[in-house]
Amino acid sequence: MPLEAALLDILACPACHAPLDDRTGAETPELICTGESCGLAYPVRDDIPVLLVDEARRPA
Repeated sequence: MPLEAALLDILACPACHAPLDDRTGAETPELICTGESCGLAYPVRDDIPVLLVDEARRPA
């Protein structure tokens, strides 16, 4: 289930404060940082974004 647009409008990457891109329709749902220098991928578990830098992964 995709996140609500209003929620995405206020969420930002905790590492660099860039907007997040919703990839919840993918096999592993996550929010991707749109910052060029960051790019962290934050997991979405049970429709709840986990915005912890320690839980994020660096895309390959």
